[in-house]
Amino acid sequence: MYSDRVKAILLVGGFGTRLRPLTLRTPKAVVPIFDRPFLHYQLDLLARLPEIDEVILSLNYQPDAIERAAAERGAGGPRIRYLVEPQPLGTGGAVKFAAPHLDGTVVVFNGDVLTAIDLRAVVDLHRSRGARATVVLTPVENPSAYGLVETDADGNVRAFREKPDPDQITCDTINAGIYVLEPATFDRIPSGTKYSIERRYFPSLVDRGENFVAYVERGYWIDIGTIEKYVQVHRDIMSGRCAAHPFAGRAAEAPLIDPAAGVAAGARVEGPSFVGAGARVAAGAAVMANSVVGANAAVGENAVVDGSILWPDCVIGAGATVRGAVLGRRSRVEDNAVVGPGAVLGDDSVVTAYSTT
Repeated sequence: MYSDRVKAILLVGGFGTRLRPLTLRTPKAVVPIFDRPFLHYQLDLLARLPEIDEVILSLNYQPDAIERAAAERGAGGPRIRYLVEPQPLGTGGAVKFAAPHLDGTVVVFNGDVLTAIDLRAVVDLHRSRGARATVVLTPVENPSAYGLVETDADGNVRAFREKPDPDQITCDTINAGIYVLEPATFDRIPSGTKYSIERRYFPSLVDRGENFVAYVERGYWIDIGTIEKYVQVHRDIMSGRCAAHPFAGRAAEAPLIDPAAGVAAGARVEGPSFVGAGARVAAGAAVMANSVVGANAAVGENAVVDGSILWPDCVIGAGATVRGAVLGRRSRVEDNAVVGPGAVLGDDSVVTAYSTT
């Protein structure tokens, strides 16, 4: 019933609106997690399943940037095919658009999910149950912002409620944005139009009585698609809650300073924190816990970076303070300026000397 080879689709065509202004010039798949594009983390996970011989990147918004990032990952893992949607097609429409390139089981990944899931276990469940579709679920404390999935005692999916009202919440397992599907079920997805897997395709499987099962993942899982979660994933990796590059296997409380970074005598770098290649931390400056100083960024004399994420090439002037903020590429905070908690600055932003944001 099932082919030996598996293909994967990464749905990376979205606009990343919840991450704006960071995604105005950078697609969500390419936002940096420490010193790597987020896309690399997802490709690494897919590469761990040897049966996956091709990953299809479903593109729409800024496709060239995503193609460049994929190429920068280098050799190793399955080959990559790029498909650019003519217009945004939604999750289901993107899968249908890729259908001519599918000849068997396909693993579908939403473009904002970071997890340590064992894909081998998911595919094995799918095949052992003779399933036409398998959805990965994960438990959360507050499922109201996600797609709620109800199953019976045997793990068969019985109802699918996308972002339910409070009175509709009957369980805590949500759609984790990872699916194993059989292309024979794609006949119900119309071609060339926007169509949702979550709101239309999955309910149609339930209505038609298809063999539709669930796999519950209780390990690490996060949707990085908001500023809050984007910050959280860095802290989770630094603390060891998520075992991922570049902190996997390292002491959780220690700072990680790239060998190509320059930290002056008299500067202070507390852990956990990250200082990227080519970054410079001047004398008297302090990089405090839960901070990321991106590649080629500069932290001036007596400046403070505390619990903040600086994208590559940022410049923090002498005596400036950045607390609890995220700064896009090439942002500049001039001498003695203050950037306060919750601030998110897009690429090339400037905070002038002695100003407060």
